[in-house]
Amino acid sequence: MRARSLRNRLALLFFAVTALALAVVIFVFLPQLDTKIQDQKLGDLRAAAVRETPRLQSVIGQPVTGRKVDEIVRGMSDDSGARVTLLGIQQSSRETRPRFYVISDSNQSAPVTPDYALAARALSGPRKAPPVSTIVAHRGEVAVPIWSAGSPGWVVEFGRDFGDAAQAVHLVRDRLLVASGVALVVALLGGWLVASRSARRVTRLERAARRVAAGETVEPLPVETDDELGRLTRAFNEMQEQLARVDGARREFIANASHELRTPIFSLGGFVELLQDEQLDEATRAEFLQTMREQVDRLQKLAVDLLDLSRLDAGSLDVRRESIDLGELAGAVSAEFQPALTNHRTKLRLRIPADPVEALADRERVIQIMRILLDNALRHTPEGTPVTVIAARQNGLAEITVRDKGPGVAPVAQGQVFERFFTIDTARGSGLGLAIAKELAERMGGRIALKSRPGVTAFTLRLPAASNGHDA
Repeated sequence: MRARSLRNRLALLFFAVTALALAVVIFVFLPQLDTKIQDQKLGDLRAAAVRETPRLQSVIGQPVTGRKVDEIVRGMSDDSGARVTLLGIQQSSRETRPRFYVISDSNQSAPVTPDYALAARALSGPRKAPPVSTIVAHRGEVAVPIWSAGSPGWVVEFGRDFGDAAQAVHLVRDRLLVASGVALVVALLGGWLVASRSARRVTRLERAARRVAAGETVEPLPVETDDELGRLTRAFNEMQEQLARVDGARREFIANASHELRTPIFSLGGFVELLQDEQLDEATRAEFLQTMREQVDRLQKLAVDLLDLSRLDAGSLDVRRESIDLGELAGAVSAEFQPALTNHRTKLRLRIPADPVEALADRERVIQIMRILLDNALRHTPEGTPVTVIAARQNGLAEITVRDKGPGVAPVAQGQVFERFFTIDTARGSGLGLAIAKELAERMGGRIALKSRPGVTAFTLRLPAASNGHDA
């Protein structure tokens, strides 16, 4: 029902937009077109009147016959394309307004009804010769006064039928109304079809999202277009892939965590039973206690990782900013790992410059990241693999790099090593260390980069350098 509602709303929206556009054309632009045509025709008529009137100005006050005047009036009509009417003036001292009579008209076959009011208005203009002003009536007539010796002599009116312009506008309006009706129907049908297609895609996304929310596996949806819905579909597919990876990693983590917890717990239980045997000699008892200590450390590390992860998610992990020397910290952490390095038969090299490599970061969190990187190098390389720790300052950043000469990280896995629960070797880790290191680095305004190829793997922690440091 929601999909159909969306489809109907979109179709009605297309219909409304089209109707609004057509209404603007019909009720706004068409009247403006009518007015513009009328103004243009009146302007042409005004120009013709100004051009032709001097022909009468030259004969006013001269002894000419009525036939001569008629010829001039008809010539003016032919040249201007307008009906020309010449009015005489009767001025009485008893009347304030002049009276007019027809002297000549270019169309003698049709009766003429001059616009005497327009003629009277024409006389109120400037008294100059030749005429320089015209009075334009709204119904398409122009009146021009002709003065003689400073007194009004004649008034000539030019008129045209503007009915063709109105008919043209009415024809356009009628055609546009018919076209508007067709356009509205097409807009409604087209909008309904387009909206139906979009609604089907939205419905498909909704159903797929519900199935994913229910825990089902959904095949990637086809990306049909590169519009907003297409990009949404692509994002949904990417989200589903990410959820699938996270779910797989979660399942794998649960299995790994169960194994990580079960093994030391069972081991501890077995050693406790053995220690209850009073006949154990001291050497065997000490060996058992050492093994129990290792299992407790293993449990403690897993618990700490889970606690750090939960604190990062909750945003309750405090990060302080202070000036620290990465070279000093690298030496301290490396010394801390000497027993593990000895057991792994690994030779550790330190490449630390004489000058301090000062960074602006949280001391304890940087130590935690270094521990994670060194532990990762020992866990995922064969015994005896050389490891190098490098402290340097590059491009305004303070860097600490842990590099080993192990087998390297496969290209397909390099983009996932910092994801939670992801581990290349499920028997050697829970997949939390690098994810925690990455988030800690970002909380301090830094980042961790990985470069790996067969024979060389390097994790580099880059942090903002302290202001009093020196570039290498």
